Amino acid sequence: MAKQTNVLELECSACAKKFDSSIEQHLCTCGKPLLAKYDLKKAAATLTLESLKSRPANLWRYAEVLPDDPTITLGEGMTALLPAKRLGASLGVSNLLVKDEGLNPTGSFKARGMTVAVTRAKQLNAKALAAPTAGNAGGALAAYAAAAGIPAVIVMPLDTPSANVMECQAFGAKVIKLNGLISDCGKYVAERKDREGWYDVSTLKEPYRVEGKKTMGYELWEQFGGKLPDVILYPTGGGVGLIGMCKAFEEMQEMGWIGSERPRMVAVQAEGCAPIVKAWEEKRATSEFFEHAATLASGLRVPGPLGDFLILRMLKETHGTALTVTDQEMLRAGKELASLEGVFAAPEGAATVSATRKLRASGWIKPHETVVLFNTGTGYKYSEAWQRAFEASTD
Repeated sequence: MAKQTNVLELECSACAKKFDSSIEQHLCTCGKPLLAKYDLKKAAATLTLESLKSRPANLWRYAEVLPDDPTITLGEGMTALLPAKRLGASLGVSNLLVKDEGLNPTGSFKARGMTVAVTRAKQLNAKALAAPTAGNAGGALAAYAAAAGIPAVIVMPLDTPSANVMECQAFGAKVIKLNGLISDCGKYVAERKDREGWYDVSTLKEPYRVEGKKTMGYELWEQFGGKLPDVILYPTGGGVGLIGMCKAFEEMQEMGWIGSERPRMVAVQAEGCAPIVKAWEEKRATSEFFEHAATLASGLRVPGPLGDFLILRMLKETHGTALTVTDQEMLRAGKELASLEGVFAAPEGAATVSATRKLRASGWIKPHETVVLFNTGTGYKYSEAWQRAFEASTD
């Protein structure tokens, strides 16, 4: 049994059933994700804007609202929040900023989730870590597993970008490629984990990746000097970042940092894989499996997100919305973001630029509002996709 003091308990996100955080837990008995709960009154006594000034510039600076285990860290978090004046002028948004998660270890926001998940898994005596991945999550898991000295098994679709495959192999992980989607890779892990003794680190199938992702919300609050933006656009595959940030805002309110106001959350999906957008437009509380999912933005190719009901609930509660962009729009927007602001984004991040243009044109975003776009990963890991885009533009 692992010692645990910060996390009081784990609670089901659907039925509110409680679970012991000192032992390995995955999904609730009802099949839904578990979320970590803290003594936020106690946390608020020491976690303040003033105390943060002297803390290390990584996500573990928010220690009171994270598991307090010996950390497996590669220096993740506290990524730049960059003003995007020229891009903002092009889009008609006077206060536009880009939160560049491509600056994290292994080049994406997935490092946030994996530092916390692997830290906790090590304390729970995990013997081997396993996860399905469409790309960046696998590289992050492989890196943090290597840092922790724990074997990792990464299961990925055959057409995963080569940079993601190579980094997993470099970190010493066992890589298994399947002819299918991330959902097929997830089934592979689920069917074998008990027999093989794998600790399942799949999206939302353990409670701690979301804890790492929520720090994006804490960082925004800190970087805005104790305030939050009006609108946040987030590329949404599994949606853990969006779920995590909304969890952070709830915790902040309970600690007295903010009131009931929230940024309007926008889920941006690829036209070729849009289960959340389809459910949102149909005013449904859950999504349906998106058949024949296809997009070059591998992180958005998640046809059946486990946290669908949480994403849809949070969009509704924050008066947000959901919309799609095409692969071509992503690539055009990526070139625009790079040439105007010097940020070479993953196609997923570039999708938020195109989405902003659409929401500004419809009047949903007002010209004076403070708008944050999340670039969830670096464009350097998508060389095949960018090569196709540049070849097409010179034809």
